[in-house]
Amino acid sequence: MGNYYYLVAGLPDIAFDGGRPQFSIERFREEVEPYLSASDAKCINLFFLSVDNANILALLRRGEDAAIDKYGCYSRRELQEIIESVSAGDVYRKDVPSYIYSFLERYMATEAAENVIWEDVIGAYYYDYAMKSPNSFVAGWFEYNLNVNNILIALSARKYKLAIAETVVGDGEVATALRTSGARDFGLAGVVDYIEDLQRLSENGNLLERERQLDTMRWAWLDDNSVSKHFSVERLFVFLVKLGITERWASLDADKGMETYNALIEELKSGMENHKVEV
Repeated sequence: MGNYYYLVAGLPDIAFDGGRPQFSIERFREEVEPYLSASDAKCINLFFLSVDNANILALLRRGEDAAIDKYGCYSRRELQEIIESVSAGDVYRKDVPSYIYSFLERYMATEAAENVIWEDVIGAYYYDYAMKSPNSFVAGWFEYNLNVNNILIALSARKYKLAIAETVVGDGEVATALRTSGARDFGLAGVVDYIEDLQRLSENGNLLERERQLDTMRWAWLDDNSVSKHFSVERLFVFLVKLGITERWASLDADKGMETYNALIEELKSGMENHKVEV
């Protein structure tokens, strides 16, 4: 891992709720990425692979009409070639993360399957891949997010009498506990120190406020776990994640935010009947 003293020293401070930052993700890529070592570039690219996940799903569903986010690691043409290579059974590129091919193979084999939330499927592959990063800080960040997402999903599933085991993604101690425990806290009180925070958060009916509180928790995790990281790739990764959070909130006004989240809730409710558990 490299020492990026001059890169880190040149980055501005970012504050949550501090408005739109003067720095941008596009500028980060232009000014920082050219100086990263190969191994450190892989750590940073884990952040951008989530964009590729969404782009892949868009291409699979809408083909040439798909709108592609430019912040992914791969261009539209590259993603189309990757999809076509899986469809044709061609040799896979070694520079493409293996989880992408694993997901595409599964998608093409079971595309007609009903009640499959492909965002969750590719997300599970993605998190499993990211948590195997040789960088323990970066791997820990993805594990934290997977656990937070799974716990909130499990709490919602319990509230609406859904099959919890079918909604939780990935493996590991937390996922196993969520699938098997009937305790109020899923037996996680001694495993994760934020279970009570998430329980309170899940009861908040204001979805926009809940999402803001979640990002506040994520921000705090980044700060708490990077205290000893100064001029390393971890510090660059923290800056990039925080930059993504602030850019998202700066571009999301309250009315549009509530409209988006209300639409998501309606989508969730419409899908519940397909997963309802008889009691």
